[in-house]
Amino acid sequence: MKTDTPDTPAELKARALRHLVRREHSRAELARKLAPHAESPKAVEAVVDLLVSKKQLSDERFAEERARVLSRKFGAAKIRQDLKARGISDDISARVSSGPDELERAKAILRRKYREPAKTREEDAKRARFLQGRGFSYDVIRILLRAE
Repeated sequence: MKTDTPDTPAELKARALRHLVRREHSRAELARKLAPHAESPKAVEAVVDLLVSKKQLSDERFAEERARVLSRKFGAAKIRQDLKARGISDDISARVSSGPDELERAKAILRRKYREPAKTREEDAKRARFLQGRGFSYDVIRILLRAE
């Protein structure tokens, strides 16, 4: 049922709310999804601004939720990278991705992946590369591997 006529502002708002009911979206993400259905970029901006003013759309809320979901598998650097790719500002992404529990998260991730402690330098290096790929800082990796 695809038509070539663009959505009216009311239809565009309804489409935006349907997206937001499913999950939180960043401002940039929602604008990108609405753009093909709008008559102009101004119409998209108007709908997005309306949703922000009514607190139905929030980059802060999206970033907190996304960081919470990603923190089970990834470190702060990877979370910041993901949020930046989704249009979240650097100050918001830095605030929600950093936390005092990064060492504990890295320890839990390492424990899930490797059941036994490393016995050789090569195994230590393999674990360090694994954690680095997951976005953990060198300091966290060094502390964790020394403690092991």
